[in-house]
Amino acid sequence: MNREPKIGFVSLGCPKALVDSERILTRLRTEGYGVAPTYEAADLVVINTCGFIDAAVTESLEAIGEALAGNGKVIVTGCLGAKGDVVRDLHPSVLAVTGPHACEEVMAAIHTHLPRPHDPFLDLTPPQGVKLTPRHYAYLKIAEGCNHRCTFCIIPQLRGDLVSRPVGEVLREAETLVRAGVRELLVISQDTSAYGVDLRYRTGFWNGRPFKTRMTPLAAALGELGVWIRLHYVYPYPHVDEVVPLMAAGKLVPYLDVPLQHASPRILKAMKRPANTGDTLERIRRWREICPELTLRSTFIVGFPGETEQDFERLLEFLAAAKLDRVGCFTYSPVAGAAANQLPDPVPEAVKQERQARLMAAQAKISAERLRRKIGRTLTVLVDAIDEQGTAIARSTADAPEIDGVVYVEGGSALRVGEFAEVRVADTDEHDLYAKRL
Repeated sequence: MNREPKIGFVSLGCPKALVDSERILTRLRTEGYGVAPTYEAADLVVINTCGFIDAAVTESLEAIGEALAGNGKVIVTGCLGAKGDVVRDLHPSVLAVTGPHACEEVMAAIHTHLPRPHDPFLDLTPPQGVKLTPRHYAYLKIAEGCNHRCTFCIIPQLRGDLVSRPVGEVLREAETLVRAGVRELLVISQDTSAYGVDLRYRTGFWNGRPFKTRMTPLAAALGELGVWIRLHYVYPYPHVDEVVPLMAAGKLVPYLDVPLQHASPRILKAMKRPANTGDTLERIRRWREICPELTLRSTFIVGFPGETEQDFERLLEFLAAAKLDRVGCFTYSPVAGAAANQLPDPVPEAVKQERQARLMAAQAKISAERLRRKIGRTLTVLVDAIDEQGTAIARSTADAPEIDGVVYVEGGSALRVGEFAEVRVADTDEHDLYAKRL
């Protein structure tokens, strides 16, 4: 019997790209291909690239070069593949190049250069597919693309306009993942709040019941599955108010990842983002009134073209008023093809770095203060790992994996990875909690 052909796989970029990788790997295993752990052991290598910012482009191009040196047969997919001839100009020997969410094109290229095995067995792949995350959590992608035209972003050029998945299909996938042991579903898309707008909120069906293709009904249905449901990339549209009561009722994790980007109306207008920060502050106040346990995370860009010291101070004032729990901050980086590249008055790199440091220092105090309020409280945590010292590394509802802080549980060696546990918070720092088992 011939040995199974083996594919090496490298997945770079955001969780949305990770889901694309999972789908390709699922198809590969379904068709009888094996997955190789090294370039040398593979018959062919697939690299799912990121092409958003310059650093990601560099990382992707370097990964392609390493794969070519280590194997020689390489297929490239992902966002970098959508950026013209960037890949072929530097690496002309790659076998094929596709854009993002192109599973069929990738499989066709693999079939051409490494024909599929004869008579594959369908039970080579589990029902939930091949996952690159730990067994106990998974990303659930509900849409592709984006209808916004933010001047700093080229995602619509790479991934197209918003295309929502049918609600029944999403819920069936979620149900399958939960049956397979997933304890936390992280709902992702480029703009989760806009889910269904392209389908005019068409009615779909799950288990014989009708559901609108819209964020609130989808979230409510996911909340019936009995696992943590965490919402990411939620633009602060008015209808987001509808999901906060579901969090207060324990149906959803009380956590919102809201990409605000800035607080100066002038800069937000230049970014082509919603510019009324007064409304945003009022909405945050109302959300917390409905759900006091709510954790809010956001990301901001400093050093955007034309940003003055006054604009930056406005951002610091917003953070002081909003008291967000988790904040990420990036210095503005020109992205090839982005409209913002044409804006006047670029900010010097040294000023960008200085503003980023000031913002993160200010936010660290806010985050530390909010975390200190949890000392003495009992929390439910999900265990991600146990280290060599017997400390459990876990997450509370306030902590998204690989983004936010963690909860270190002293004497947690008896806890099980992928299971929930009750702990009491004993101490904190600027990012993490330190707790003891109950």
